[in-house]
Amino acid sequence: QVQLVESGGGLVQAGGSLRLSCAASGIIFSISGLGWYRQAPGKQRELVARITSGGSTNYADSVKGRFTISRDNAKNTVYLQMNSLKPEDTAFYYCNAVGPVPNRGLGDYWGQGTQVTVSS
Repeated sequence: QVQLVESGGGLVQAGGSLRLSCAASGIIFSISGLGWYRQAPGKQRELVARITSGGSTNYADSVKGRFTISRDNAKNTVYLQMNSLKPEDTAFYYCNAVGPVPNRGLGDYWGQGTQVTVSS
């Protein structure tokens, strides 16, 4: 069973920082693509950042220069460092993993999400 468990969300003032973590199990983490997405009330879920198994990254234009995605394959964990937070970053943040699962093949998995609220 694949599990993605996010942590690190919370309430922060504009200009502050948060670091989200997503611990994965059940998936072959080292060769999986990983990402963070977010969904604000009344809006569609959108990509925030992704990182490939080789470490290549891409970001939404709205977070470039402020957010950094990274991965620790030894800990099966992906991180999202969020700096210079803005009220418009307020959303539910979800971890995503696309990768192989033993005896099941390739799959696309989501965590339960963590709330990030940025006050002005």
